[in-house]
Amino acid sequence: MRAIKKHTDCRWVILYIGRWLIAPVVLPNGQQIERDRGVPQGGVVSPLCANLFLHYALDRWVRKEFPKVTFERYADDAIYHCKTRYTAERLIEAIRVRLAECELKLHPEKSKIVYCKDNTRKGDHELVQFDFLGYNFRPRLVKAKKGNFFVSFTPAISKKARSKISDVIKDWKIHLWSDQSLEAISSNLNPQIRGWYNYYGKYQKSAMGGVGRQIDFALVRWAKRKYKKLKPSYKKAVRWIDGVKDRQPRLFVHWNMATIVQ
Repeated sequence: MRAIKKHTDCRWVILYIGRWLIAPVVLPNGQQIERDRGVPQGGVVSPLCANLFLHYALDRWVRKEFPKVTFERYADDAIYHCKTRYTAERLIEAIRVRLAECELKLHPEKSKIVYCKDNTRKGDHELVQFDFLGYNFRPRLVKAKKGNFFVSFTPAISKKARSKISDVIKDWKIHLWSDQSLEAISSNLNPQIRGWYNYYGKYQKSAMGGVGRQIDFALVRWAKRKYKKLKPSYKKAVRWIDGVKDRQPRLFVHWNMATIVQ
């Protein structure tokens, strides 16, 4: 509440957020549960309050105590960049103590020290990769402008994010949309597909190839179900979809991004 009052003097905002922070939870069966800390999962004001709290309780503290450490924080996930392992060990222990003072604690599994191994950092460490905001950061072989290859510590879509996308594609059940045209299907799906590629395809776009292949596989199943002449043969359905790609390469977002294996 002190953080909120620093950013607004509107008494109604202060009043209602204060009430919301201590309001009890009512279960579907009518049972009322009093709360002494935290807020219900999914509360619409939670991200705002959490960001304000962590800005003052953690971000400004780190800048003061470790001025040479740069960092990024999104909600309750953060990355801190340290030049030495000694600094990293000091920092993680200091943050643990600081959060305890604020009645918070580090996630025991997510909080770890990772070595960003690449061509210039060739040391050994038990952990050389991590996930952040749907990306997996790890050593990868990349191609330089001159054509030579080297190891760089770079991001690409994480396995967890890829799995979530796969589940969404399965839930679409495209093969059952036989009452719709291919144009109607693309109109429905392209906004979602475009969002995936714009976000996860920003780095290592080739890693998104599996997403495109899964969508194409679903479209092949759709074609087999919709057209009798394609029903007996999977290969015929594949060739038919490939023909549509050649004639209308912009029909689906991923067809125009050179990430699909024919």
